[in-house]
Amino acid sequence: MRVAVYSTRPYDRDAIERASTQRRHTFVYLEARLDTTTVATATGADAVCAFVNDHLDAEVLRGLQRLGVRLLVLRCAGFNHVDLAAAAALGIAVGRVPEYSPYAVAEYTAALVLTLNRKIHRAHARVREGNFALDGLLGFDLHGRTVGVVGTGKIGECFCRIMAGFGCHLLAFDPRPNPACEALGARYVPLPELLAASDIVSLHCPLTPQTRHLIDAAALAGMKHGAMLINTSRGAVLDARAAIDALKSGTLGSLGLDVYEEEGDLFFRDLSAEVIHDDVFARLLTMPNVVVTGHQAFFTEDALAAIAGVTLANLDAFEATGTPAHPVSVERIV
Repeated sequence: MRVAVYSTRPYDRDAIERASTQRRHTFVYLEARLDTTTVATATGADAVCAFVNDHLDAEVLRGLQRLGVRLLVLRCAGFNHVDLAAAAALGIAVGRVPEYSPYAVAEYTAALVLTLNRKIHRAHARVREGNFALDGLLGFDLHGRTVGVVGTGKIGECFCRIMAGFGCHLLAFDPRPNPACEALGARYVPLPELLAASDIVSLHCPLTPQTRHLIDAAALAGMKHGAMLINTSRGAVLDARAAIDALKSGTLGSLGLDVYEEEGDLFFRDLSAEVIHDDVFARLLTMPNVVVTGHQAFFTEDALAAIAGVTLANLDAFEATGTPAHPVSVERIV
């Protein structure tokens, strides 16, 4: 099949080419994000390969269908950016990467926890300027602290395992309790109870209509005063404006973000020579108790290899059977 690959960076191309040993498919790599202005570039493609910030609404999908595209493969686990109902109505199959390296995201989450707690980002900047004072860098032992994990799928489970290794007490919230997390000592409780009791709260849930702004002003007000909040799941799970208010009031002690609700206009590009017009994002960057990174928690060589391998498996399965190896359908959004 001929596959148009959008939002491509050199590392994406390298991973796909290394995985594509049998050369069964022809890949056309495009740096542009897929949206209404770029959909025509899929002309001649049988399938489209998209990433987290590509726009896959009904209008774009109709454009793809008119061009003869029969398959959409996602280089990610999340599918909140796809109008699955429109895809089904148009006869476009959708495949995804249900998991690639949960360790990558969980380990990165732990890195954000350690960075914020021990003020590593501030210490690094100080030392580079010859300032070796320790004032303002005081942290706390993770051992014995309570960590709340919101979403205990594969990534949440891995994060629970890491935090259990530090000697933390684990609270969990998920409609479907994970026995592996319970075996680690995690106790499932309602979300308000988790927020009120946790020193650190880490978000690992998918973005659905039910989880959009799950952590809003009311949820933040119910958190333990001065607690740390980490989000490596999807940006819109957290209301960023409400988080800023909570940081300013001291209700929220620190915030680590690898995702952001409006990241589509920012992340995966070099904007260092431009003015960032997103006032909410710019405000977050001014705060010393906030660490923001550009959606890189997944970014390990192991994860990229797994993503490429599963993407190829989806393409191969669709070519052979008409269904991707890991399909996602409209029923998943109910």
